[in-house]
Amino acid sequence: MLEHKKSNPLIALLGAAALLMSAPAMAATAPAPTSAAASVAAPTDAAPAAAEATTEDSSSTAALPHTANVDFVSMFMGATVVVKLVMALLAVCSVISWVLLIMKLMDFSSLNRVTTNYLEAYRGARSIADINRISVSDEFAGNPLADMAAVATEEVQLSKQAGLQISGEHRDAVLHRAEASVAAVQAGLAKRLSGGLSFLASVGSTSPFIGLFGTVYGIMNSFISIAQSHTTNLAVVAPGIAEALMATGLGLIAAIPAVVMYNIFNTSISNYGIRSEQFVSELINSLSRQLDKGA
Repeated sequence: MLEHKKSNPLIALLGAAALLMSAPAMAATAPAPTSAAASVAAPTDAAPAAAEATTEDSSSTAALPHTANVDFVSMFMGATVVVKLVMALLAVCSVISWVLLIMKLMDFSSLNRVTTNYLEAYRGARSIADINRISVSDEFAGNPLADMAAVATEEVQLSKQAGLQISGEHRDAVLHRAEASVAAVQAGLAKRLSGGLSFLASVGSTSPFIGLFGTVYGIMNSFISIAQSHTTNLAVVAPGIAEALMATGLGLIAAIPAVVMYNIFNTSISNYGIRSEQFVSELINSLSRQLDKGA
């Protein structure tokens, strides 16, 4: 009986120690349901944010077609009246310049070809009458060198028909009148060949400034729109600036070809002028030779 009473306190102490050892483990495992509940609740809180991000992406994607439709035609149609007039004027000048280019290239090509053929026929002539016959033929009608030879030989023939001694005392006077007639044809030649060059020079020198005027006017309107809308968003400002810059681009497109064409044609005119000067010297020497022979 006494031994049983002594063993009961020992068992009680062992049970109390076991409870104290198991208490920390239970305390550590107890918050687990709270974290699990938080993890379950987290997707519910993130759902509105994901939906909002999806909405923003879809709205930005819907805005892309508006930027994709921006081109030269739409920018021109959206520009102000002044900028439209500037761009239309520059476009017309550019078209006229290219038309002049085609016409001048065809003109110079035909001119040089016919001139070469005429010089071959001219150098085969044996008298003043032969030179006149070749020069007034339909094959070389309108050729500047043929016209020079025609007026020179006609002056000699008119002096001869007037009874002047073209191989004697009136020889120098006849040659002087022939040279004057040739000079008149040369003056007309310079005017004919230089036709259109003044327009090209004007387009080449003024188009950049006309385009710059359109750009300045367009950018000014863009800044006014910024002030009125109270926003500096690039999507609002960019279209107006692009329209303004397109005016400068058109000015350069019109000016650069015009300057290049002007230099090309000016060189071609100079080369043909040298060729005509050489022919005039050859023609006067031929006439003088024929007069010395008593033609």
